[in-house]
Amino acid sequence: MTVQLLPSSADAALRAALLDSRQRWRDFVAMAADFAWETDEEGRLTFVHPDPALGWAAAELLGRPAEDLLAEAATGKPAFSPFRPVEQRRGARAWLRRADGELVCLSFAAVPLFDGAGRVSGARGVARDVTEEEKRSACLAAALRREALIDAILQEARTEILARDMLRAAVRAMLPALGAAGAAVLAERNGGLAVVAKDGQGIDGLVAVATRLLPHLGAGAWTETPPRSGPLLAVAARQPGGELGMLLVWRAVGGRGWDEEEQHLVAAAGDFVGLILAQDTMQAEMLRQARTDPLTGLLNRRAFLEELERRFDRLTRERRPGALLFVDLDNLKQVNDRLGHDAGDAAIRAAAELLRAAVRPTDLVARLGGDEFALWLDGADQAIAVARAERLVADARLALAHTAPPDVTLSLSIGIAVRTAGDETVGHLLMRADTAMYAVKRGGKAGWSVAP
Repeated sequence: MTVQLLPSSADAALRAALLDSRQRWRDFVAMAADFAWETDEEGRLTFVHPDPALGWAAAELLGRPAEDLLAEAATGKPAFSPFRPVEQRRGARAWLRRADGELVCLSFAAVPLFDGAGRVSGARGVARDVTEEEKRSACLAAALRREALIDAILQEARTEILARDMLRAAVRAMLPALGAAGAAVLAERNGGLAVVAKDGQGIDGLVAVATRLLPHLGAGAWTETPPRSGPLLAVAARQPGGELGMLLVWRAVGGRGWDEEEQHLVAAAGDFVGLILAQDTMQAEMLRQARTDPLTGLLNRRAFLEELERRFDRLTRERRPGALLFVDLDNLKQVNDRLGHDAGDAAIRAAAELLRAAVRPTDLVARLGGDEFALWLDGADQAIAVARAERLVADARLALAHTAPPDVTLSLSIGIAVRTAGDETVGHLLMRADTAMYAVKRGGKAGWSVAP
């Protein structure tokens, strides 16, 4: 005969209390944590909660090394592991990979487990999903860095007046803020990219690289490491009018590459640089208009005289000569009277083109007003000046004939004044050249004369 012993009421109550306590703690864990786990001494998962956890079924995780869940750091090395605590720890954060491949950031609280001999036999912990909090913190930190970079640029640029000086100050401020070895602003000028402002070392050879990168920029950033250079980062610096510029920053040879956050930082700086670049373009155009004759595109009288003063200082130091040609367009009044001022303007433009073609890049050519022009031949002596004047007088009849009536001859009267090494002023040289030119006019026009 078998006798079955029924549990006493006390045992039943104790078992119920234990079950209730276990359920209570399970509920607490479920409410307080998004992930609970235990590992053995080998770091393998022996318990996970809930099921599924991080998109993984519990059966897929049990027996698996917990560190398999860790996402790799940007360097390619394993990230910090919260699964191997050596003491109680709270608030440690790590990025884990979900079953669908997405990354999730968890804040861990963990303790080591010990066996009877005091050796670590595993670990136990809970974790809370702080992905959105981490992203907000990262966005805030990135915004603060952007603000700090723009503020550093503003602090350097705020004392400058000219946009070109602002750009130089801006690239100077970027070097310490970004840990860069150099920075440069480039803009499209005359069909190619030109360096507008730069600071630091290593710009040599990068203009060619920038020209190649320009079509690829779009709205993003481009990184590469050219030969004999450190890691390079290029972003567009778009101007409000649509013209495209470029901001380049680079590190020293062997330096670390540019991470995603730094790319966003430099892109933000590129937007700011684009605004200054547009201002530089506007100021350059205003300066050009202030120095240029609107009809011919030649230097105006003021710009010519200012530049001539600078040339005189240099020629005096170097004890080199120079020649001034004072040029008058003969018979322009007859063209204006018979064909109108539009025809007269066409004749002036034709004369300007003839003179522009006769000078070197180092020379100066200007319209002083009305039908008067001036050429400055840098470093020329009397022989060179006379040869240039003879060629202009000879070419003028054919070059200007199409702008005048058949019975009116447009020609050039040229006065030459040569400045040798000495202290003659611009005003005195102009007076001599003007006197020589009027001597030609009185002698029948269409010729040249050298001032004594």
